[in-house]
Amino acid sequence: MNRTGYYTHRDCWRHEMGEGHPECPARLDAIEDRLLVTGVGDALQRREPTPASLDEIELAHGRMHVAALRGLSAQLREDMQAGGPAHVQIDPDTALNVHTWDAALRAAGAALDATDAVLAGELENAFCAVRPPGHHACRDKAMGFCFFNNVAIAAKYALERHGLQRVAIVDFDVHHGNGTEDIVAGDERILMVSFFQHPFYPEGGARSSAANLVNVPVPAYTRGMAVRELIELMWLPRLEAHRPEMIFISAGFDAHRDDDLGQMGLVEQDYTWITSRIKDVARRFAKGRIVSCLEGGYNLDALARSVEAHVRVLADL
Repeated sequence: MNRTGYYTHRDCWRHEMGEGHPECPARLDAIEDRLLVTGVGDALQRREPTPASLDEIELAHGRMHVAALRGLSAQLREDMQAGGPAHVQIDPDTALNVHTWDAALRAAGAALDATDAVLAGELENAFCAVRPPGHHACRDKAMGFCFFNNVAIAAKYALERHGLQRVAIVDFDVHHGNGTEDIVAGDERILMVSFFQHPFYPEGGARSSAANLVNVPVPAYTRGMAVRELIELMWLPRLEAHRPEMIFISAGFDAHRDDDLGQMGLVEQDYTWITSRIKDVARRFAKGRIVSCLEGGYNLDALARSVEAHVRVLADL
């Protein structure tokens, strides 16, 4: 029986933010093609997620934020029927189209369905190939390509709805997961460990002070071996001390050396190593339970190869 789930849905292709935007539907095409060509996809349990409910979204987000996005989506639909624009800008980088609301609910739903399946023992772990991504979405604010924080919602859901005592969030995107931090800072049930390029978008990651955050800012052009040393030194002792019952991954692959949206120097073997270390912790403390959600990664070839490397480890291939 295949023990690694692969969650995706066509709704996640329909969200787009305008021609030439790096966070585009082709990212999911690149991942799908790579998993097909390499045969890795054959080893996964492919599942279609249900949309998250508003109650579930509000585990991590304020009601006004959710209502505002829903209202914008409905208004855009009306305006388009009257010949209006195809997008509404949230910030200079982030825009809604008429499909964004459904895609965002489906992306969060993938993280929740994966959490249910892993905690039920149907799967050991899962990868959610979803968009829009989530880790810049704050409790009350959409930003940085993100609307709802998929990983933070799932982590809160595991605690509140499944009764877990301790979970961990691992974020290896090139950008600081400021939204996740905004939602989980100070919640001692959740340990968040991350590295990110600094100084870089967004501001603030190096100033975090909450005891449950292990933020590791690194300068541009940092390569994989230096990141591995920092993980050994900074992440792993804290993860072992926390003894998480489940691990959630914000899996951004834009720290790859070929990705133009960052200036770090990781390669596929680094993602293999990082995933292996996370999996070791999960096996020791969490019965192997991991739910990983796609965040960044904008060079399509590098993204596809890196996701393949990540999923190979999850699936023991």
